Amino acid sequence: MDPTTDNAGQTGDPGTARDALEALRAEIAKAVVGQDAAVTGLVVALLCRGHVLLEGVPGVAKTLLVRALASALELDTKRVQFTPDLMPSDVTGSLVYDTRSAAFSFQPGPVFTNLLLADEINRTPPKTQSSLLEAMEERQVTVDGTPRPLPDPFLVAATQNPVEYEGTYPLPEAQLDRFLLKLTIPLPSRQDEIDVLTRHAEGFDPRDLHAAGVRPVAGPADLEAARAAVAKTTISPEITAYVVDICRATRESPSLTLGVSPRGATALLATARAWAWLTGRDYVIPDDVKALALPTLRHRVQLRPEAEMEGVTADSVINAILAHVPVPR
Repeated sequence: MDPTTDNAGQTGDPGTARDALEALRAEIAKAVVGQDAAVTGLVVALLCRGHVLLEGVPGVAKTLLVRALASALELDTKRVQFTPDLMPSDVTGSLVYDTRSAAFSFQPGPVFTNLLLADEINRTPPKTQSSLLEAMEERQVTVDGTPRPLPDPFLVAATQNPVEYEGTYPLPEAQLDRFLLKLTIPLPSRQDEIDVLTRHAEGFDPRDLHAAGVRPVAGPADLEAARAAVAKTTISPEITAYVVDICRATRESPSLTLGVSPRGATALLATARAWAWLTGRDYVIPDDVKALALPTLRHRVQLRPEAEMEGVTADSVINAILAHVPVPR
C-alpha cells in the first residue's frame, strides 16, 4: 500500500487534496443550502489550524453546517451547549475516582474531538469561556498539572446570536483575537429558502445526514497534504507590506478604539495564503488579502461608541481602509 494513502483511500498528493476540498462544497450542499462562503471559511480555518466564530440568528443552519462538514471530512465532532451553569470541567474533562483501582483517572471531556461545536458560547460565564483558551492556543488540556494533547485536526466552531444579548457574557477582546475568522451566517435568499422548504417537504431530516446523501469526500490525509502545500505558497515582500499597512491603518482609524494586533496581521497573511492555494495558485496576490480581510479582521477591532451610534460598523471601516490603502502592483 502507498504510504501516502490512508484507510479511506485518500492520498497525500496536493493536487488531489485540492480537488477533494473543493468537492466539500457540493457534498455539504446536500444538507445546507446557500452557505458556500461559510464552508470556504471553515476549510481555510482547518488549513491554517485556526478556529471560527459563527454569528447568525437562530435557525440558519449553523449547527447543521458544522455537522455536515465533519461528515464530509470524516472527522469526529461533538457539540456543547454553553449555558450559565456550565463548568470548565464539563468541557475539558476531569479526574474521577475509580473505586475498583482506588485511584483517580482522567475522563476526557467533549473538547477531545476534531470539530468542537461550542453552541452559544457567549451564554456561559468567562470562567468557562476561558477553559477553551488553552485548547485553542496550545492544542492541549492541562488537568492536575498534566498536559494532554488534543487530536489533529482540531477546530473550535463557536456560535453566537447577534440579536439577543440579555443574560449573555460578551467575549473579551483577548479571546476574540484567538479566533482566526468570524463568519456571519446570513438569512437565505428567497430561492434558497424555497429550496430548504422543498427539501423538508420531500422528507429531508437534518438529524440524518447519511440519509441526505452526505458522504466523506476528503479526510485527514488530504488536510495534511493541503497544509504542506499552503506552507509552500509564495508571499512577496510587497504583499507582506500590504497586510501590515492595512492592519496599521486600523490602529489609526478615528472610528476605532482598538485596531488589529500583530497577531491579526499574521492571521490575515495566513488566511490569504490558504485562499490563494485553494483557488489554484502557488503565490499570493492582493485580491487574496482583500477576500479574507473582513472575516479575519472584523472581530479584532473595536468601534468607538459615537461611531457605533452613527451606524458605523466594523465591516464598513475595514472596507474603507481597503479602498484607501495603496495596492501593490
